[in-house]
Amino acid sequence: MFALNEKVVYPGHGVALVKKIIERTIDIDKVSFYELHFLHKDIMILVPMQSAQLVGIRKLESEESIDILLKDLAEPAVRAPASEFTPNNWNKRNKEYQLKLRTGKLKDLSDIYKDLRFISCHKELSFGEKNILHQAEVLLAEEISIVQKNHEDKTIEQLRLVCGAKDK
Repeated sequence: MFALNEKVVYPGHGVALVKKIIERTIDIDKVSFYELHFLHKDIMILVPMQSAQLVGIRKLESEESIDILLKDLAEPAVRAPASEFTPNNWNKRNKEYQLKLRTGKLKDLSDIYKDLRFISCHKELSFGEKNILHQAEVLLAEEISIVQKNHEDKTIEQLRLVCGAKDK
């Protein structure tokens, strides 16, 4: 499914490089693993090849899908009135955000990012909201910068400009 030295996305953790494909014997069965090294973290994990899709590991998005995503981020967020941004609603939104973060899908990450950027225009974000916004921004920027061959800081700046430009 994935080749050696291919960059892949591991949900919730970011982009990793397939360094090796190794075999290990577990009980009496031989199991093949992807050895993944994360690009921006000092972490290496082994993922059974037969479980990679179940875990949610995926190829990087195409440049075309990134362009579509950036255009979507530039559109104004459609959201309920500011009265919905209460602590009670935060619990519900937090659960939704956590589920979306775990999918690792770029569209889900951009939805979180766009939503929280919109909310930040109407109220100061809570500590939890700021953390999720930062996590979504880092994961988005990591993949987008690799696909577009940009520096990550430039990509973060681009995201903030594109997403914030029409929200205010």
